[in-house]
Order: sequence, then structure tokens, then C-alpha cells
Amino acid sequence: MIVLQCINITKSFGVEPILSNIKLDIQTGERMALVGRNGAGKSTLLKIIAGQISFDSGEVMKPKGVEIGYLAQDTGLESSLSIWDEMLTVFEPLRKMEKHIRHMEQQMSDPDLLANATRYEKLLKEYDEKQLSFKDLGGFQYEADIRGVLAGMNFADFDYSTKISTLSGGQKTRLALAKLLLTKPDLLILDEPTNHLDIDTLTWLEQYLSAYKGAILIVSHDRYFLDRIVTEVVEISRTKSTKFTGNYSAYLEEKAKRYEIELKQFEKQQDEVAKLEDFIQKNIARASTTKRAQSRRKQLDRMTKLDRPAGSEKSASFSFDISRQSGNEVLRIENLHVAYGESTIFKDLNLAIDRGESVALIGPNGAGKSTLLKAIINKLPKENGLIRLGSNVTIGYYDQEQANLKSNKLVLDELWDEHHLLPEKEIRTILGNFLFSGDDVLKPVSALSGGEKARLALAKLMMQKANLLILDEPTNHLDLDAKEILENALIDYPGTLLFVSHDRYFLNRLATRMAELVDGQITNYLGDYDYYVEKKEETKQRALLKQQEENKATQAPSSNQNDKQSFVQDKEQKKLERQRLRRIEEIESLIEGFEKTLADNEQALCDPEIFTDHEKAQQLQLQIDEANQKIEELMDEWEQLQEA
Repeated sequence: MIVLQCINITKSFGVEPILSNIKLDIQTGERMALVGRNGAGKSTLLKIIAGQISFDSGEVMKPKGVEIGYLAQDTGLESSLSIWDEMLTVFEPLRKMEKHIRHMEQQMSDPDLLANATRYEKLLKEYDEKQLSFKDLGGFQYEADIRGVLAGMNFADFDYSTKISTLSGGQKTRLALAKLLLTKPDLLILDEPTNHLDIDTLTWLEQYLSAYKGAILIVSHDRYFLDRIVTEVVEISRTKSTKFTGNYSAYLEEKAKRYEIELKQFEKQQDEVAKLEDFIQKNIARASTTKRAQSRRKQLDRMTKLDRPAGSEKSASFSFDISRQSGNEVLRIENLHVAYGESTIFKDLNLAIDRGESVALIGPNGAGKSTLLKAIINKLPKENGLIRLGSNVTIGYYDQEQANLKSNKLVLDELWDEHHLLPEKEIRTILGNFLFSGDDVLKPVSALSGGEKARLALAKLMMQKANLLILDEPTNHLDLDAKEILENALIDYPGTLLFVSHDRYFLNRLATRMAELVDGQITNYLGDYDYYVEKKEETKQRALLKQQEENKATQAPSSNQNDKQSFVQDKEQKKLERQRLRRIEEIESLIEGFEKTLADNEQALCDPEIFTDHEKAQQLQLQIDEANQKIEELMDEWEQLQEA
């Protein structure tokens, strides 16, 4: 079933076209990614589909009854309610239905109603329908769903009575995503959902979306995430849309193949056109060959001319170099203690980095990764410990928020003021390599988009020629193409790297060591992200095996005297097991008897002779209530015995 169709959607801002004749159709269960450069119009298209902005022409078709859930980029949940109460608002219709069912139960025990057979039968039928509907809509599990999603979004340790207004921006963004996931719309539209998520939360979200029954439309710059989730990719480029089947990696391969085929077809046709034009020019004036030349001209006129296939759009082009080589020991941190007020971030932390290493600092949100980087560059004071740089070490620092790029300077001056000895032409050339061309260099820095600020910050970083680069989330705000350019530049960088990133693809390409910061301590893994995941799983399995062995050792006899005791215990255990199984059979038999009694009494209540007799009807209702109570008690005991 098609849940959404976009037919020839066109949108312009002023005289500049953003989207032209966009075609899109999404089926139930489909996972589709929108990809393209920053500014290509991806978020604009999502807002059009969600009905938040208008479009110039075309049509958005949505079947009646299809629900769309949309999460804009960096949207925070604003509410005066607590975390739990806000999540409960999603299930308000179910909660009203639950109250109505409880009210109906009270009505059914009313003696006056029991005396009225018609009303009672009608109420009983309505009650059965409501109960079934309540169950089908998830009425018995919505609280468990809330707890599951909040745990997945890294709120498991939170007090759910916490007011949302007191939370940080990142926490509000995660809550907005959690609330949207709980609504379970037919079409889930997510614009950069991986922002503000640590690696554990990202992994949970991937698993959740993989099992999601509805359709999903995603904009994301996380290639690892896209490869694991999507089955279709739609590229927005030069205002047009092109669809590809498969995940992001398959899209890249297919795009390259299509370009090669289209280029060969174009070149082949160009050769054919050149031969026809040459034949016409040489033979049109000769009487003996003019008819053949005219025939070739008609053939040329009938030919559908192919356009040269558009290659990739212009990309940034840069590399990182160093002004001089550092010593072998680049950074030494010993017994570092950093605190905010009375709250200790980490204590007795140690880290050693040598020349040429590429160290990824990872860990959950709030572990103190950015704090550690700021302590290294003296932006935060330390309580105790040692931070020592090696000989000839110069630091280049990249802040994930580009906090130092909020000036009202022009883009040109922002770079030129720091390197005023260079000619303007060279500064413009460098900015051009970072896609600032023409009048772009005369924009004020404060007016730049997040992606433009990121590129300008990278340009400033490149000009420093530092031999130790400390990068805090360097891929934030970069589109997929710019990420690849940055990766290639850092792979070829001759200095040392220390960086924080949640981009697992980036980690796999760059990291030679994973430094995991948890509970104020660093654990090192000598490899990339995939190696780290593998070793973490091995450690987990070893710990589990060790625990099992310890349990066995505790239970095992330590002497011959214990052998006899163990035999007696084993015999007693088998006796208890036989008793348990017999009791399970007995309970099942009792439940079956009570259910038969229940069915007989409910059937008897439908007999006019009985339901018109107030005393008999009330007596049967009491027996029904007692039977239900007994069944419930026996089921609880049965479940406990099964778990045992």
C-alpha cells in the first residue's frame, strides 16, 4: 500500500528554484533515505510532506487515515509536564477507553441493571468489544512501551517525575524523538535523528527502526546508520530527484555505474553525430551524393540528443599539513581531576598519546569527553593532576559548536585577520577550496549556516598547520560528501589526532585506538570501532562465563563430606521438581474447571428465567466474580512455578 506520493513538486525561494518536479512514492514498510548536499532541499521537502510549508506546484497525495509523524532537525520537546506525564499524553485515547471499561464493570455489578435483561445483554456485548479493542490497541502494554523507549533513549536512570523544562537541549531533543516513536505513525519522517545520540543509543535506535512496522523517511549524514536501516535512497541534486534501490553504499556504487553508462552513451552518440555532420558537409553539394547527404541530415534531425551526464557537484578540496614535526611523546595526562562545582567529572584519569596516533575518545553522553578536550587546551581549570605536552607540540582545536565563529566579520576577514601577511588572492583561493566563492566571502560570519560555519572553521584549522589536532565532533553539520573529503584529508595528515565522534563510519576510517571514557576512567582498545565492538562483546561474554563458573564453584562440594550432602540436596531438588510439575498439572486442571464454571454461569445469565430473577442473577454474578478471582490467583501461581 502506498502511504505517500509526491507528484512533480516544485518549490522556489524568491527567484531561486530549490526543488523541480520532485517525484516520490513511499510504500508501507519501506525505509527511504533522502540524500544530497547541504542546501539541496532535503529538509524543505520533508517540511512540504509534513504540511509545514507550502509548495509552488505539484501534488502531495496521502490516503485517508494515514498518519504522519515528523521530527524536525534539533527539535526539543518543550513542556511543563514531567517526563512520564508527557509520554502518557500519547496514549490519552487509550487511557480514556480504560476509564470507560472500568465504569462499565461497575455498571455490570449494579443489581438494577441485572434485572433488565436487554440492557444487561447490550452492555455485556459492548464491554466485550471494548475489551478486545483495548487489547488490540496495546492497552495492556503502553506503560511497558514507554519504559522501553525511554530506556532506549538513555533515560533509564532518570527520575520520571523530572520536569522537562529543567532538562538540557540535547535531552529535550531525545525526548522529542522518544515521544514520536511512541505514537507509531504510518509514516515516520526523521530529519537528522542521530544528532545528540551517543553510540549505545544509536545502536538501540537502529534496532527499533529495523523492526518498525510503518514506513520511514530519513534525512541523515550518518552513513553507518543509513547502511543498516534504509532500503531505498532518493538523491536530491540540482533541484531534481533520482531514486536508487538499496542502502547508502549500494547507492554510491549504482550512481557511479549509471554515470559511466550514461557517459559512454553520450560519447558514442557524439561520435555518431560528428560522423553524420562530416558526411553531410562533404557530400551535400555533390549531385551524385546529395540525396544520401539529405537522408543523413533527416536522420540527424530525428535523433534525440543526449545531454552530457552531470557529474558530482563541486566538492571542497583541502588537506592538513604541519609546520614542524613533534617529539615522539605528544601528550601525557596523569591522575587528572576535573570538577564542575562540587560535581566531579573524572578523577585520577590517565592518557598517553604518541606521535602519529589517531585516538578516538568515545563514551556515553555526559561522560566528560568534551570536558577532557577543553582541559587539555586549558579552557577549563583542573583540580589536580598533570597535563604535559611533548616537545615542539602545537595544538589545533576544532569546537563542535563553532563557538568562536559568531562574529560579525566578513568570511574573508575572519580568515585574513589571522594571516594578514598573505595576499588577498591566496586567502580567496583557500576559501574557494572550502566552497566559498564569489560574493560568499563577503557574507557576515554570523549569517552562515551550520555547514558553512563548519567549513570555515576547518579552513582556519588547516591554516594553523598544527601537529596535534584535537577535534570535537568534526563531522557535525557536514554533509556526506564533505565528510568524505574531511576523512581523506585526516587520513593523509602527518601529525597526531585526538578526536571525539559518534560517527561510527568516521571512527572506522580514522581511529587507530579507541579510548573509552566511562565513570571517569579510560580503557584503551587498539583498533577501530568494529574491533572495539568485538572486544566489548568478548569481555561481556568472558564476564558472564566467569560469573557462571563462580556460581558453579559456590554450589559445588569442596570435600567428600560435601559429596554426601550434595547427593541429599540433589535428591531433595528432584523431589521438589516433581512436586512443582505435579502442582502445575493440578493448577491447569483447576483453571480448566473454573473456566467451565465461568462459561456455564455466563450462559445461564442469558436465560430469561434467570436474569429476570434478581436473587438468582446476583448469586450467579457473585460466582462469576469468585471464579475470575480464583483463575487470576491460580495464573499468578502458575507463572511463578513456570519461571522456577
